[in-house]
Order: sequence, then structure tokens, then C-alpha cells
Amino acid sequence: MVMSKTTTIKYPKMCYYINMDAESRARRQSLRVIVSEIIMVITVIVTVAILALLVSGYWLNSNFELERQGMLQINSIPTGASVEVDGDAPWFQRTNTSKVLSSGEHEIVLAKDGYDSWSKTVTIGEGLLYRVNYPRLFLLNREKSKFYDASITTFASVSPDRNSVLLANNTTSWVLLKLDSEEPKTTDVDIAKLTTFASVADGVKDGLFTGDIISANWDANCSHVLLEVSSTSGSKEWLLLDVKNPAKSLNLTREFAINFAEVRIFDASANNLLGLHDGTLRKIDVSGRQISAPIASEVKNYDFYESEIIYATDDAVYSTKINSTDEPILISETSLARPYITRFYENKYITIITADSIALYKKDDLAEVFNQELAFSPDKIKIGQGGGFIFMQSGTNVSVLDMEILSIINWELDTDVYGWLDGNMIYNINDGKLIVYDYDGLNRRELSSSVSAHFPVTITNDKWLYYLSDNSIIREIIAQ
Repeated sequence: MVMSKTTTIKYPKMCYYINMDAESRARRQSLRVIVSEIIMVITVIVTVAILALLVSGYWLNSNFELERQGMLQINSIPTGASVEVDGDAPWFQRTNTSKVLSSGEHEIVLAKDGYDSWSKTVTIGEGLLYRVNYPRLFLLNREKSKFYDASITTFASVSPDRNSVLLANNTTSWVLLKLDSEEPKTTDVDIAKLTTFASVADGVKDGLFTGDIISANWDANCSHVLLEVSSTSGSKEWLLLDVKNPAKSLNLTREFAINFAEVRIFDASANNLLGLHDGTLRKIDVSGRQISAPIASEVKNYDFYESEIIYATDDAVYSTKINSTDEPILISETSLARPYITRFYENKYITIITADSIALYKKDDLAEVFNQELAFSPDKIKIGQGGGFIFMQSGTNVSVLDMEILSIINWELDTDVYGWLDGNMIYNINDGKLIVYDYDGLNRRELSSSVSAHFPVTITNDKWLYYLSDNSIIREIIAQ
């Protein structure tokens, strides 16, 4: 009885305490899980909020105050230049890199041992990226040497990759000179059968070229040069010169019996061209020797990007596409306009320039994003590398629309004789002095003297500078 009673009494008690302990542990475990989940949710919310602030450009400044910042992306040629921002130059800060900066103005200085320096004041926008990809530094102590005898050269044109130059003269034997090699390499280019403006005289080794070259434009593949030439009587011819295989060159005026007012290369290898005659724009199929039906009529000025064509008549600007049967789209009712279509990073833009203003539209929805009066009526216009700027010039006056900041910059050249050193830098030759500038007129530097203004200046391989002096092409080493 005692054993039975003892067992009966202790067993329920033991079960009771065990159940209470398990339930307590379960409640504590549940509480820990709930607290952990709450902490995780809060952590995720805070992390997302912090990331959202960072993406929007917010950051803690040196006073631990939250402010909205922007980012500077800066590159240089050559790479590895030190970057000084507002007088501060940390040892680890180099191009090519990106840096978060507070919104507002900052003075940027690039420097590299043995080179000159580069500087610019930039305005960083809140939550925006400011890209500076064009600074070029030049060696301070540059070696130079004679590269090629150009004493008979009367005209020269540099290829888009700046690795070759076509040297023309008063004979029918021209030269293609390679610039991207240690020693000069040349290819003879015979134009005797290409143009009507050629003759053979007694006692002359080569035929004579009796015309004048008005313009020369290369295709993107650097295999063809489109030449506009004229005679002393004023007649004109358009020649498509195949510099790799001159025998395949084509006289467009002779082939199609049309006196084109303008011809432009339409694709990368010059298989297709655009020709303008009496206001009618057509596509020229070079390999098929065919010319298309009219793309547009009453055309005064035009531009294109891939298959898209934009053109201006006397009183309006339209867009269309090659081989399209749809009606042209009216862009703007603007008189005497010069239209351009470009791409700047991910967006396409249409630019309309008149005698006194410039307007910029997004191509997709035709929303106007910029409109401003100009200080002068430009007669020369160039679209910068990658669509990064629009360069407008008349005489020594220059206005540049900087696409990075959508702002007009006005400045003046030393003389109206200028050229493009690369895609972002221009040069003047003034009293034999070679002076270079960035496209916005900043970082003016004098590089050389005794330079001829009747020959293009160029840079190859970001290493060699070429110019003409005393009838010789001179090479200077500008980077190591």
C-alpha cells in the first residue's frame, strides 16, 4: 500500500513539473524567434533605406550630417594620374576611378610625374554622375624627329582612327602613310583613272592632278575616303577612293551622271552613301551601282544615325527611316534649320540649330530638354566624340553645348584656323605655334613651334604627336 501510494502521488507531480518546463522553454523559444524576426525585418528595412539613400546620393559629411551628394567619374590619358579635389590629394586616389563628392563646385587637378597638369572646376549635381573622360597630359620633355618627307604634299587627310594619313599632291600618284608604326610605311595610290581632272604631260613621270580637293571624309573602317574635288572652271566631282585597293575606287559623278550637291558615307564600310541633288535625298548602293527612289524632297540640310534620317526643308524639320513607306514625322516647324541626330550614352537626341538658337529634343518622345539663344550665328558645327558636346563656331567665336551638364560654354579661339587633335581636343596654329585646348576652351597649352598651318596635326596610339614643319612630318613622343 505504501509503495502504491507513493508511486501514485509522485508520478503526477513529476509529470506536472516536466510539462511546465517544456511549455516555458517553448514560449521562450517562440519569443526568441519572434524577436529575431522583428530584428531581421528592422535590419532589412534599415538596410534598404540606407541603400536607397546612397543610391539617391545621400551621405554623411565630415560633420556627420546627412547631405545629398553626387559622383565624379574621371579618366585620363595616360592613366594613373593623381587626382586632387579641392586641394586634397590622397596618395591612393588615381585615374581611372569614381569618387563620391558633395554637391556643388569642386576644383579637380590631375598631375603625373614628368607631365604637365590638367584642371577644371566641375559642378556636381545632387544624386547625379558627372563624367570626365577626356583629360590628356603631355610629357614635359619631349623627343622629336623627322618622320617623313612631305615636300610635295598639297593636301592631307587623317583617318578616323588616326593611324593613317592620305597625302595628296599635284600628280596622280598619291600616298597612304601609316602612322602607327616605328618607321614610315607607305602605299602608292594611283588616281589617274579615277578623276576627269587628271592629265599626262610630256616629260612628267606621273600624270598631273589638275583639280582642287574641297573635302575628304573617311568611312569608319578607314578603308575609303570620299573626296569632293573641283576644277579651275568650277565643275565638281565626287570620288570614292578605296585606299586599300585603289583599282576598286569609283567616280560617283561619272557613274551616275548626277551632279550631286552633297554626298555622305552612310555605313561603316562605305557600301552605301547618301546623295543630295536638287533637294532630293537618295541612297547610293556602291557595290550594286544603283541609286534608290527619293527618301525625301525639298531637303536643305540633313543628318542620320543608323537607319534614321532627319532633314530640314525651308520651314520645318522631319524624321524618317531608310526604306520606310510611312509619312515623315514632323519634329518642328522651324525655318532655315540645321538638324542633327546623335546618341549620348543611353539616349538619342535631335538637335535643331538656327541662326540664333539651339534646341534639343529626346528622340523617343520628342520632349524638349534644352533651348537657348546663341551669341552668334554658327557656320561650322561638329558633334563631339560619343555625342558628348556640340561645337559651334564662327570666326574665332565658339559656343559649345556640353551634354553632360546641358549648358552653353562660350569662348574664343586665337585664330579661325583650327583642327581636331582627337575626339575631344582642338588645336590652333598661330604664328607657327601649336596651341591645344579642350573642347570647352580650357587647359590651353602651347606644344610646339615652327608648325605649318597647311597640314593636319594628330595623335596616334596616344603616344605620338605628328605635325608638319619645314616640309617634313615631325613626330614627337608625348607619352611613355
